[in-house]
Amino acid sequence: MMRETRTIMGMAVTIAIPGALANRQDIETVFDQFAAVDNRFSPYKSESELSRFNRGEIEEPSVQMREIFALAEKAKSDTFGYFDIVRPDHVLDPCGIVKGWAIRNAAESLAQIGYEDFFVEAGGDIQTSGQNEEGKEWRIGIRNPFQADEIVKVVYAEETGVATSGTYFQGSHIYNPHAPDQAPKEIVSLTVIGPDILQADCYATAAFAMGRNGIFFIEGLPGFEAYEIDVRGIARMTTGLGRYLTC
Repeated sequence: MMRETRTIMGMAVTIAIPGALANRQDIETVFDQFAAVDNRFSPYKSESELSRFNRGEIEEPSVQMREIFALAEKAKSDTFGYFDIVRPDHVLDPCGIVKGWAIRNAAESLAQIGYEDFFVEAGGDIQTSGQNEEGKEWRIGIRNPFQADEIVKVVYAEETGVATSGTYFQGSHIYNPHAPDQAPKEIVSLTVIGPDILQADCYATAAFAMGRNGIFFIEGLPGFEAYEIDVRGIARMTTGLGRYLTC
């Protein structure tokens, strides 16, 4: 297994490729992609394209920026407005979609190189492909939001995106666009599982913003499942999640 973790985009980014054919230069290429995404979209870097665009210094955004805007608009439509990259102060903040986009692009790059088995993670959101070093499905743990070193569920994922939204790690950073002054309080963790990490990440953010109704939104999405933990520590799951819980 070739596995490496670096801090990029303000979070831990991990790439794992099992087998003797893993090439370090390929991993470097993918890490470089994450770094380029950070340099373009970071709201914390004053000279990033995003920061310059928000200051009105750029009239024509790049192809990548336009792609993110288009994806964000679709996500907003798909989630009835609960996913919105326009903050209450009217500043554009696409971080909620950029991470999943970067993970998906990294996975596509590895697949184009020729890898069938790999694992890409950024900030706890994951895209898997193929099998792990034991020749089995990748195993992904869902953390207990009240005790970070405890795993409450294990998801078996072969070609799967897994994204979690919650307040237990970053605090109250997700808001309801329909009521910006009312932060979601009922749910502390919501994990969404599906074939595509970009969609899973957007849906997890939107569903969390919906509060108690979020899991019903995921229930209605073909191919996606969810596992929710509320403020009392009570868990709920969508009806099809069981297929990811046994190998």
